[in-house]
Parts: sequence; C-alpha cells; structure tokens
Amino acid sequence: MSRKSPRPILAHKRVAVLVNPMSARGKWQRYAKIRRYIRRKFQGRIYDEARDKPGMIELARRLSLENDVLVIVGGDGTLADVMQGIVEAGRAKDVMIGIVPLGSGNAIRHSLGIPKNIAKAMRIVKFGTPRLIDLIEFEGRVASMVSIGATAIASHKTAHSRIRGFLGHILASRILLTHARDEMEIELFDGIEDKGGRFARKTLALKVFDCVVNKTNHFGYNWLVAPKAKIDDGYLDVTLFDNRAASYLFYFPLIYFGRYQRFLKHYKVERIIIRGRGLHIQYNGEALGPRDRVELKVLPQALRVIGP
Repeated sequence: MSRKSPRPILAHKRVAVLVNPMSARGKWQRYAKIRRYIRRKFQGRIYDEARDKPGMIELARRLSLENDVLVIVGGDGTLADVMQGIVEAGRAKDVMIGIVPLGSGNAIRHSLGIPKNIAKAMRIVKFGTPRLIDLIEFEGRVASMVSIGATAIASHKTAHSRIRGFLGHILASRILLTHARDEMEIELFDGIEDKGGRFARKTLALKVFDCVVNKTNHFGYNWLVAPKAKIDDGYLDVTLFDNRAASYLFYFPLIYFGRYQRFLKHYKVERIIIRGRGLHIQYNGEALGPRDRVELKVLPQALRVIGP
C-alpha cells in the first residue's frame, strides 16, 4: 500500500522569510552554502536587511500585515523581535510562525521539539503542525523567558562586552561570584504549588539570587533552567533560586542540567508581581535597566507556531 506524501501547510499561503544577518556572529553572512540553500527553498521571499532590534520589530510588523506565514531564520532574540512585531500589528491569531534555528540561543526550538539541523527544521516548516503557544507579557513586551537578578546582570555585562558569543557570556558571568541576593517581595496570583495545592494569592518575602519566569525549558546554550515549564499550559513557570552565590556556583553543573531545581521553590501562576530595589531584568537574552517593580502575566494561546 503506497504511503501518501504529507500535505505542505504552506500551500496557497503568503510566506515571508525573515533573516537576522547578525545571528550567531554573522553566520548568515559567513556561510554562502546556507544562504543558497534557504534562498532556493524560499524563492525570492527573503528579507535580511534588518540589523537591529527596532528594525526587526518594524519589519515583522509590516510583513505580518501582508503575509500568512513568517519563517524566522535566527535565534531566540530574532524570534522575540518578530513575535513583538506580530503582536503590535494585531496579527497574533492570524499569522503562523516557522522556525529555522540559526542563532546561539534556541530555547523555543527546544521546547517545540524542532531539530537544530537546518534541512530538518525547514521540512517541519513545510509539513509540520501549527500549534498555539503561550507568551509572557510585561511592560508592553512579549517574551518566552524572563529572569530577574543575577542572570540579568550577566546579560547586561555581555551586551556591553567587546567579546561576543559563548566566551563573552562566560566572562560576563564572573559577576555571579560576588552578586549578593536581592531582597524581593513576590506576589503570586492564581497559581499551583508543586504539591498540587491551588491558591488565589500568595506573598513571599525572600532574598533571591535569581528569579526565573519561563514558558520555555531552556535559556541559551542548551541550559535547562526551567525543567518543569510547558510552552502551552496557560501558566508562567516560576523558579526561585534563593541560595547564595557560592552555593549557586558550586551546584551550577546540576543547575545547568535542570537537576538542582527540584530542591527550589517553584510555582505555576497566571500573574506575578516582584518588588525590590534596582532589580535587573532580562528577557529573551536582552537586558533592561533596573526596576523597583515588575509585573508579568501569561498570555495563553497567544501565537501559532509550526512544530513537528
């Protein structure tokens, strides 16, 4: 009995391919073979002129008004900018996103089960299944991963370092050796505790080294920072690293592989408010200036992404 070929979901769709030419230290520019391959597969629909965050957001906003599918060639930062543009255009429920990983950080790719191999990822874009995923909303921004505290400071140092890539992250992370815990007042709303108990509101007063609020399991470079997060469960995944710097660094190998997190305070919530003094924040790898208050909420089923 003959097996039917999968039906391409891009058939009769208007498709635009957005490329971040600066992803992974300019991989798009350095590897002509990759450029030729992607151009051949998506004839004449490549947009690779945006070279900064505002430019990518504006390009995504404009193209989302004209197309049914936006294929993203880049990493988590590029994907975050495109998501922002789609949301700002009011097209989140109408436009599908396809992902071809080309960046150093691919957290959403991990959570969706999209392979890093470009050819296999492109096959999923063409023959995969659209699914709705949640997003995090705060201060008019959308994100899939946010942290408040130590890793946000490291992101800030990385952004201002002359050394890029993995080495730049390692060097910037030296700040973690001396970072003192931040005093935080944390309000959690409409949530679930690890033991299954539900609550409408819970308030915590803690000294926190790092607070991770995620929809994805990973940060960049395959770091399994939030092993219990689910990209479509309707909740923010909150992990509180309330240990000291020395303890955090000592256990970091276990933290990197998601093993140590089972000993930490962990919640699933629909909304969270964090108050403190000069709290550093990063979202999708981009550092923001210090805040004394940040409020985050889940946007359930906010975006359609093509997965396996």
